[in-house]
Amino acid sequence: MKLLSPEKKQKIADILIKLLADEHILYLKTRNAHWNVEGPDFQTIHVYFESLYNELQIVIDDVAEKIRQKDVYAPATMAEYLQLAHLSETRKTENKDSLSFIADLLHDHEVIIDFLAQAVVEIDEFHDISTSDFLVGLLEQHQKTAWMLRSHLK
Repeated sequence: MKLLSPEKKQKIADILIKLLADEHILYLKTRNAHWNVEGPDFQTIHVYFESLYNELQIVIDDVAEKIRQKDVYAPATMAEYLQLAHLSETRKTENKDSLSFIADLLHDHEVIIDFLAQAVVEIDEFHDISTSDFLVGLLEQHQKTAWMLRSHLK
């Protein structure tokens, strides 16, 4: 296997940096949902949202470490994330019920799914098998979460 050039490493890291920004925004929005959800299903959804942000916390660390493996420094400020992210920290509605939060989170997971699918194709061109495999794993994780969120809305 051929080593990646510094230019290819940077291009791959740039993709991962955008993903890191999106994952951070999603993490914060999931925390917001966990803290602020109201309604008759509060306890169940409160716990569910906690499990989601705990998963995202691990994802964030893994993505940052993958960036560092490319000899690039990972951004670590909200200002940077807000500039780099595809996601917005703004919610579609101010409603605090579980279905409103779930719809917002579902939308964001779907945005990340689309980005990951494109990223895998781009990174495949660089023949970086380990990063492609890593992103496919994240894609599957986001697809599973989106399915679960979508199931709440039916």
